[in-house]
Amino acid sequence: MRTASPSGFALLLKKAPLVGAFFMGVFWQFPAWAFCPLPGKTQQVLVRQVTDGDTLRLADGRRVRLIGINAPEIGRRGRPSEPFAEAAKQRLQALVDANGGRLGLLPGAEGKDRYGRTLAHLYGRNGDNLEAQLLSEGLGYRVAVAPNVRLVTCQQAAERTARNARLGLWRTAPVRRPAQVRQPGFAVLSGRIGSIERNRGGIWLALDSNVVLHVPTRLLRTLPAGFLDNLKGRQVEARGWLRDRSRNGTLKPGQRRWVLPLTDPSMLERVSG
Repeated sequence: MRTASPSGFALLLKKAPLVGAFFMGVFWQFPAWAFCPLPGKTQQVLVRQVTDGDTLRLADGRRVRLIGINAPEIGRRGRPSEPFAEAAKQRLQALVDANGGRLGLLPGAEGKDRYGRTLAHLYGRNGDNLEAQLLSEGLGYRVAVAPNVRLVTCQQAAERTARNARLGLWRTAPVRRPAQVRQPGFAVLSGRIGSIERNRGGIWLALDSNVVLHVPTRLLRTLPAGFLDNLKGRQVEARGWLRDRSRNGTLKPGQRRWVLPLTDPSMLERVSG
């Protein structure tokens, strides 16, 4: 196994004041090259600015959104930052600085999001995947948005490492029950599947009493074999961006208020037991 460069680690500590005992332990236990090895040739880019834990701006003006990770939100317009948001930003900055600001960029199958940001994976000079590093330290949630799902399996493994060790976000209990939902936005929910309905809009999975998971029609062809088998009554964990039907006047009598659209089948996992 490769060993970390002492000079590189010294640079990391020098550049990032938040890298202390917590990050030092993580760095040695979970090296980035253990997850998501470089799958192909990358574009060499120069980073100008780190915006937050999952977004940065390049010297050529492009804004890049890292694929496969959703970091906590930095507070803006008087709102406080979410827990570990500043830590995620500073850790990403430290990783960028440790590579002299020069990274390898691997574009996603879908090159841009609706905000015009470039969607890509980023790699250090030694082939270390930056998203996997952050996930393995508990500084973001794994997300999958089709068709940019090339590294889903290794990103799941990276997050699982942090979760099992209760690192970062996983020190507390970020997984909520559907009854605890109070506002829209990203969430990881644990509940039991009730009814399963299908219509022209896709498949609708009732999660406890007030959330419905939506598998849109465009994703149906990507469902793994047996995805719906024996799902009713099963305990599951789902993640994604919640929408509040009551805010746009689409909540009808008998409907659940909260909708969580699944952006990839891997955003729904069965819980054993």
